[in-house]
Order: sequence, then structure tokens, then C-alpha cells
Amino acid sequence: MSMSILEGKKYNITTFGCQMNEHDSETIAGMLQEEKCVETLSRDEADIAVINTCSIRENADKRFFGTLGQLKKVKERNPHYMVCLCGCMMQQEHITETIKKKYPWVDIIFGTHNIDRFPKLLRDAYEERRKIMEVKEDRSDIAEGLPSKRLFKHKAFVNIMYGCNNFCTYCIVPYTRGREKSRHPEDILLEAEKLAADGVKEITLLGQNVNSYRGLDAGGQEKDFADLIYLLNEVEGIERIRFMTSHPKDLSHKLIEAYRDCRKLCDYIHLPVQSGSSRILKAMNRKYDREEYLRLVHKLREAVPNITMSTDIIVGFPSETEEDFKGTLSLVREVKYDSAFTFLYSRRKGTPAAQYEDQIPEEVKHERFNRLVEAVNSESAARNAACVGRVEKVLVEGRSKKDKGVLTGRTEGFKLVDFQGDENLIGKIADVEITEGKTFSLRGRVRQTL
Repeated sequence: MSMSILEGKKYNITTFGCQMNEHDSETIAGMLQEEKCVETLSRDEADIAVINTCSIRENADKRFFGTLGQLKKVKERNPHYMVCLCGCMMQQEHITETIKKKYPWVDIIFGTHNIDRFPKLLRDAYEERRKIMEVKEDRSDIAEGLPSKRLFKHKAFVNIMYGCNNFCTYCIVPYTRGREKSRHPEDILLEAEKLAADGVKEITLLGQNVNSYRGLDAGGQEKDFADLIYLLNEVEGIERIRFMTSHPKDLSHKLIEAYRDCRKLCDYIHLPVQSGSSRILKAMNRKYDREEYLRLVHKLREAVPNITMSTDIIVGFPSETEEDFKGTLSLVREVKYDSAFTFLYSRRKGTPAAQYEDQIPEEVKHERFNRLVEAVNSESAARNAACVGRVEKVLVEGRSKKDKGVLTGRTEGFKLVDFQGDENLIGKIADVEITEGKTFSLRGRVRQTL
């Protein structure tokens, strides 16, 4: 059998953005390894450089173009070097047109809807010695059975749906990821069973809004997100179930009950609020107000007293007043989040909010952002300090990136814990007594291993 033109070639993947992009990169790596390509951690040493882009975060935009500029020098040294771009940014025509005009060293551009086509595009680019751009606006089907090279042996991402129908006025995702499409529950269960057989203990269910999952089973019956959780709770070998991310407007009583009923569903939720002002939430098209959000928080904590909560917050949305911002600060103090992802509002071409008047000056946004971070960090430090003395079950991930002398892992509540321990703990669930609570993490000592 003749050798593939890709066999033996070294590849490097750079990923910007969210967990969806991380999982897409795992799929790209899996497909390249099936072609007998070899991973390298150095872009300079690679034959194939893949950059998976993000349209949501402004810093990701800037870092992407900086990285793309660096690859010009590598291409000049090695004309056979293959530069490949994918991800959400590639779904935007004005971005791809800019790249074609200003970055002629790019060889392949493909979108979020045709990742499964990448190996063929790569072979065609090598064999035909031509540049390729293939970006689909959307697709009616979902590509199943694609390989994946996971970052961790013991935990994995599982996409349950693709796209988004919410059209928040600041967000480009519905335009880059397309409309919502849910996978069949049987396909998700089969994937979870295969992962469990491969040693995976924890799965994280992914979707732009997992709460809106509606999958048809083999009998044509619709299963909602809570139904899916109950089904996955029965998969032997899977010990933990997480999900990212959820929309408050679709958080059902049935899902809250699943926290109580399903032992494997971790007592953690990421529930983006975006703003503590009902007026701003309406302008964002979030379809809930401050009071509704707080009622959900109360219901969650009533059903699961020890639940850990994180959120997303945007500062400086158009027309945000000081009073609106103070509403966000007061909500942070009332909810007492364990952590929060905080963002400065940035215009995204093609979104309604980009055309809004009353854009907030950058200096005002930054001043409010700093006050918000201070409030979030204060609550996070207090919540972590309250963990001291508890014994938490920690899934051990490996050596800490900051201190190779200690192990690190996550509690069921997704809190990061560093502790002394042997390498044989990696991939296992350990009982760890918390000895110190910091702003962003915990420290502890091992009590027992499962």
C-alpha cells in the first residue's frame, strides 16, 4: 500500500478561545494522527501549523494576528511549510478577505462546519501545490465518529450539540457556528461508553447552550438536556459529569432535580449572567432579568446547598451607566460566585451591538473592569477560605504547571487544588484535606485514594 503524502509530517496546533475550540483541536489532532502525522510542540519545527481561531475574545483576536505574523518568517525559511487556519474567525468573510490580501503565506482556510474535511484539504494542497479556502455557512448534518487526541487520559470533552439560536446582541457565535443542532442521544451514550472503556472518569458536555439540547432518539422521541444527564448517569465507568455552558433562560426545574438525583453530576454550574442590570440585559437580548436570575440561583442553592457557581460578566456594554454597573457589583456580592470570567465589551462586526450608540469610552470600561475584578476576587478568596478543613474528592490531573513538585487536580466543584503526592495518583480520585484557601486555588494534603 502506498504511503500517504502526510505520513511522517510534523504538526503543531495553536488553539484560541473556548472549550468548543479545544475539543475541535483534539479532533483535528486525532485526524492528523490517523494520517500518521507526528505532533511537535514547536511551530518552528513543524511541517504543518494549524491555528484554531476565536471570534469572541478580543485578546484572542490580537494574539492570533500576532502569531500569524510570526509564521511569515518560518514560511520564508521553509517554502513547504503549511499554514492552516480554522475556527470561528474563518466563518467571517471580512476576516478571510483580509487574510487573503495581507497574509499570502496562508495555505489553507477552513471553517467550523467542515473540520472533518481537513485531511483531504491538506492532501490536496500538497499534491496540487495550491492554496485552498473551503468555508461552509452551515451544514444540515453532524459528522459522527471522528477521532480525537485527548489532552488527558482520564477526562474528555463530549459535544452534545452545535450552534446557537439566542442571538445575544454582542455575540458573533450564531453567525459563525450556525443554528442549533443536537446529536442523537444514542450517539452521545455510545461515545461516553467508549471513553469510559478507554479509562475516562470525567466527561464535560459541550454546547453553546447545553440547556437547549433537544435530541431525537431512535424511536423519534425527543430527549431534553436533563433526560440526557439521567441517561449518562448510568454509564458504567464514568464517575463525573460536567457541562459548559448554560443559559439562564433555559435552566429548567427538571435539570435542578437532576443535581439531586444523579450522583455523577458534579455540584457545579457555570451560569453566565453578563450584567446585573435588567436594562442592560434587555439590550443584550438575554431574555431574563436580574430578578429571574437571582431566583434561579436561590433554587439551585436550595436544591444543592454546596453547589459551586461561576459566571461570565461583560463590562462596558453600550449605554451602561454607573448605576447599571453598580447593579453588577451588587449582584456579584449577593450571589457570592466562586469564580467569574470577566470581559471588557468589544465591538464585533456583524453584531447588532456594534451599531449601538453610546459606546462606552475605553478608560471608563477599564476603570469599571478593575473594580469588578476586585469584587470578584474578594468573593472568590472568601469562598476558598471557607473550604479549609474540608475533605474534597479531587480528580488528579498531573503535575502543576507552576510548581512541578506538586500534583494538581479539580474538586467536584471545579476548584483547583495543589498538593504533594506520587505520580501514581494521576488519573485517580483522591480524598484531599484542604489546608489553605487562596484567591484562585486551594492547597491540601492527600487522605485517601479511590
